[in-house]
Amino acid sequence: MSDMLKFTDTSQQYPEVRDAGKRNHDFDEIYTQFDPKQAAVQASRCSQCGVPFCQIHCPLSNNIPDWLRLTAEGRLEEAYAISSATNTFPEICGRICPQDRLCEGNCVIEKGFQSVTIGSVEKYITETAFENGWVKPITVNSESGFSVGIIGAGPAGLAAADILRRHGHDVHVYDRYDRVGGLLMYGIPNFKLEKHVVLRRHHLLKEGGIHFHLNCDIGNQVTLDELRKKHNAVLIATGVYKSREIEVPDYSLENIIPALEYLTTSNRKGLGDKVAAFDNGSLNAEGKEVVVIGGGDTAMDCVRTAVRQGAKKVTCLYRRDRANMPGSSREVKNAEEEGVQFMWLSAPKAFAGNKKVSQILTQRMRLVTHDTSGRQAVVAVEGEQFTVSADMVIKALGFDAEDLPVMFNAPELKTTRYGTLDINHQTFMTNLPGVFAAGDIVHGASLVVWAIRDGRDAADAMHHYIITNAKRSKAA
Repeated sequence: MSDMLKFTDTSQQYPEVRDAGKRNHDFDEIYTQFDPKQAAVQASRCSQCGVPFCQIHCPLSNNIPDWLRLTAEGRLEEAYAISSATNTFPEICGRICPQDRLCEGNCVIEKGFQSVTIGSVEKYITETAFENGWVKPITVNSESGFSVGIIGAGPAGLAAADILRRHGHDVHVYDRYDRVGGLLMYGIPNFKLEKHVVLRRHHLLKEGGIHFHLNCDIGNQVTLDELRKKHNAVLIATGVYKSREIEVPDYSLENIIPALEYLTTSNRKGLGDKVAAFDNGSLNAEGKEVVVIGGGDTAMDCVRTAVRQGAKKVTCLYRRDRANMPGSSREVKNAEEEGVQFMWLSAPKAFAGNKKVSQILTQRMRLVTHDTSGRQAVVAVEGEQFTVSADMVIKALGFDAEDLPVMFNAPELKTTRYGTLDINHQTFMTNLPGVFAAGDIVHGASLVVWAIRDGRDAADAMHHYIITNAKRSKAA
């Protein structure tokens, strides 16, 4: 244990953060990477506690203390082997997971000594593994003879594809977009997750024998029924993309836009695509007074993107205070450094403008008792209203499920009252035999790491279903 327990005399340190004045002008990732010495020193701060709360509060139950110790000892190939055993995409989670709410936020040495910088070490381990050629495509010893179809190439679908391919199944992934990754590609900005990281993983999965069918619209080009006939099992992992609306007067004025539409346009532009909505200025924040409504990580992605596009002023309007914000506190801090102004305890009451939005009538709010989310609920403060000027308003209020039974031309597919797919949570199966579902389309909008966990678990359930049915058919 000589290499560990250094938290008492070694302070917490994150990788260097690029200066806000410089990073505001590009979309490059803002965090540099640990060098070998820094990674070993920060990993050595782990207390190797008997009950690792970091692991307990990680949705993937990553063996964090084990790979921290191996990193401190310089045994990086072994560290990567342990890290990747439970996490399909450690290079992505190390970058975008809200560690302050999960593993690092529950580190037992956090109070007084500050937590171990788990996410930064995870990123370092994985990038080192890629540099040294330790990350290999999937190798299948024997093909199972069974075929699986996966609808959706986001984190849940890709995680499931990886596991099912390792079981020897012939895996086909269908996605309506032209690139793999879903929100990883089009929803999360480059300054948090550079796209070469996602494309690199896509190439590995493809080399491992997974087939990708892009620009494929399920319901129109291919029906769900056709996929069921073609494959032994089908997984629906589409995610949720329908933006929630603001039910206030004049919400249909021009330049009031959904967050995902805005972020997708920006990401496509960064990928080199020609995007008319960006070029004509309708989805470009340059020179505008931008107001983003919402308090989650998507809202933070929007305000920070607007800064980089050259917005004249960027404001975040949120109905609760900083302590009750659902987004990562680290993201709020980064946004403030980059010049974003936050209006806490403020909610839109109405929009105003001549065809295009020019002002937001805003209601002052106050906190009351806690609600079911664990945060304090809010009520309006009587008589306290004010206006906020805006050339562009971005709605970042969360996402709902699209009507999949209609989209897939499968009216028999059962949904919940929230529009998400209704499944047996032990088997991951929908009401249609052999059709499974995982990720946000089951649970609603959540974290990438939860989607990965769900995809992995669903894959194991599907494998069990396929093998069990095969045995039954053979016995019959």
